[in-house]
Amino acid sequence: MTDGRGVPLGAAITAGQSHESVSFETLMDTVRIRGCRRPGAVAGDKGYSYPRIRRWLARRGIEAVIPTRSDQPRLPLDRAKYRRRNVVERCIGWLKECRRLATRYEKLAAHFLAIVRLAMIQRCLRLLDPSNRT
Repeated sequence: MTDGRGVPLGAAITAGQSHESVSFETLMDTVRIRGCRRPGAVAGDKGYSYPRIRRWLARRGIEAVIPTRSDQPRLPLDRAKYRRRNVVERCIGWLKECRRLATRYEKLAAHFLAIVRLAMIQRCLRLLDPSNRT
């Protein structure tokens, strides 16, 4: 999970055979932003277009910026907000450039999550350093 500027906020590890959307609620509950508990909107790809996720977001007053799959009734989508989802994809791409993450040297989930968190800290430090604009 990242914010609108590409700063990583949280990560969760799932089993290799399960989809990442199964841990959506858990991940959302682990992230706290100073001054507010919930974001105004959450953007995701069609893989997150499940009624369970949409209900969870609606109960908390969070706008779902998720396109519907072809087997679902069409819902309105704020295209301007959805276009900003590329920030998340760029952050994930940057994290995948970390060789230790991309090759998954760590086989235990707890160790791999620790390496992911270290990479997230490195990303935050690079974004906060005004002399390093990469």
